[in-house]
Amino acid sequence: MQAATAKWYDRRDLVFIEFCVEDSRDVEVKFEKSKLDFSCVGGVDTIKYHNEVGLFEAIDPNDSKHKRTDRSVFCCLRKAEPGKSWPRLTKDKTKCNWLSVDFNNWKDWEDDSDEELSSYDRFSEMMNNMGGEDDLPDMDGADDEESPDSDDEKMPDLE
Repeated sequence: MQAATAKWYDRRDLVFIEFCVEDSRDVEVKFEKSKLDFSCVGGVDTIKYHNEVGLFEAIDPNDSKHKRTDRSVFCCLRKAEPGKSWPRLTKDKTKCNWLSVDFNNWKDWEDDSDEELSSYDRFSEMMNNMGGEDDLPDMDGADDEESPDSDDEKMPDLE
């Protein structure tokens, strides 16, 4: 048996882990209060995978779920204490070579506030309402060659 490659990310009430095993079968996921146990057989080589993860904080095992797809097994862990950030997935500080952060889905939600989000939404709406190059305002003869340029005057001699 070997450990399956996995990536994870944190949200306010949930922690997500994706075990990257293609064509998995015989998938077993056991959620415990402070541990996750994952096993399956995967790929055309029928490799047996097993990951035992001592979790950073407690979860609600009854409200945690998993879903198998053709490319991976996606686990959704309900935090026992919602709103508490997890700086890492595992209880131990040691680096697991099979585990990485899913930066495509990572979000620093601790710094978010409703006010900041609404400001962002207003900014996005303003950017979407702005026109393209054809909508640029007239620059009052900026392209006219006859108009004298203010920096075309002769410079005084240096003393």
